[in-house]
Amino acid sequence: MNATPEVLIEKDGPVGIATLSRPKALNALSQPLIKELLAALEAFDADPAVRVMLVTGSERAFAAGADINEMKDLPDSKAAEDAMAEHLARWDRIAQLKKPVIAAVSGFALGGGCELAMACDMIVASETAQFGQPETLIGVIPGAGGTQRLTKAVGQALAMDLCLTGRRLNAREALAAGLVSRVFAPEVFLAEAKKLAHEVAKMAPLAAQAAKRAVRKALDVDTPAGLRAERQDFYLLFDSKDQKEGMKAFVEKRPPKFAGD
Repeated sequence: MNATPEVLIEKDGPVGIATLSRPKALNALSQPLIKELLAALEAFDADPAVRVMLVTGSERAFAAGADINEMKDLPDSKAAEDAMAEHLARWDRIAQLKKPVIAAVSGFALGGGCELAMACDMIVASETAQFGQPETLIGVIPGAGGTQRLTKAVGQALAMDLCLTGRRLNAREALAAGLVSRVFAPEVFLAEAKKLAHEVAKMAPLAAQAAKRAVRKALDVDTPAGLRAERQDFYLLFDSKDQKEGMKAFVEKRPPKFAGD
């Protein structure tokens, strides 16, 4: 067990914030850190007071990659699978959280750091941010979804370029490529990420979760299947009190008061 936490947890009203805190290793994503992060996010996901989650790191590094010390002495594929399978599956569990998750990225987001950001639902970047999947430079490939999520975000041509050359995208390039939602100056990016989280938190919680689910479904199924899933959630939301409140407030020209049911 770690003597000090590697993930700092706080709540800002309806926003649950998890800050990676392994500064000497540039937030390298060790197994204990990811386990701690997942536990924190799953606790937020189960907390009715939390509507949106925010994951961030330090000014210098969101996360500079995986912890290579945990992998360098693994002798073969069987040992790698035995040692890493549960660890790598945690990225999928982060992507499967019900509530919206925003990554606030400053500095390095490389390898596992890029994969962690992509497992979130939106990425807000500082102008200092750098994104990449440089695993081929050390003799492997991404193992926590990098080839899959990156390709779906930016397309085959650019994903192939990044994975085969190890080059990095800066924040503006990442924005233009569709990897990042918004880019801000370093001195305000975290405040802007929190502002965005609070903006999302004002939405009807069940509708926000359904919207997240439907958009993610679009990446995994063909359009007819995606449309069926979208319409099912659309209809089901008419069973919610928030749908009644939202439409009534719209007609009455007042802000809605969403309760999450």
